[in-house]
Amino acid sequence: MSTQEFNSRLMNLESSLNYFALSLTRDTETAKDLVQDTYLKAIQYKDKYTSDNNIKAWLFTILRNTYLNQVTRLSYKNTINDESEDEYILKNSMPHNETAESVINTGDISQTIDNLDDDYKIPFKMFLDGYKYKEIAEHINLPIGTVKSRILFARKILMENLQDYK
Repeated sequence: MSTQEFNSRLMNLESSLNYFALSLTRDTETAKDLVQDTYLKAIQYKDKYTSDNNIKAWLFTILRNTYLNQVTRLSYKNTINDESEDEYILKNSMPHNETAESVINTGDISQTIDNLDDDYKIPFKMFLDGYKYKEIAEHINLPIGTVKSRILFARKILMENLQDYK
């Protein structure tokens, strides 16, 4: 299949893809972004598509998987896995009303985190940003056990330095 024919088939399915993306996201702008990501991946992996396959089903699968990956990434990013003795899992989904006190508290906590040694601060901040232990270990080129212990030590240091916030 020629590139022109492939691109033509992609564009003929745009309205179907937009409708499907909108049904998943329930937001017009997010749906448009999702369709664009789908087009990008389809073009990027054009060599994986064979003309005997159903292009519509192939594109819908790419779109659905892209959406699921984004949802998973966002939900993981908003989850804190506290590996203390009681092993709490907390979702950051509580309504957040910013008051002057909460802004000051957030600033104090951020400042305390920023004052950590880089050995502790970097893995801890990456963990807060939703990275997995394995991803952190690969990024900073350390064994996964070292990453886990540094995050644990960072928590202990923060708990000591932020006792007013208990």
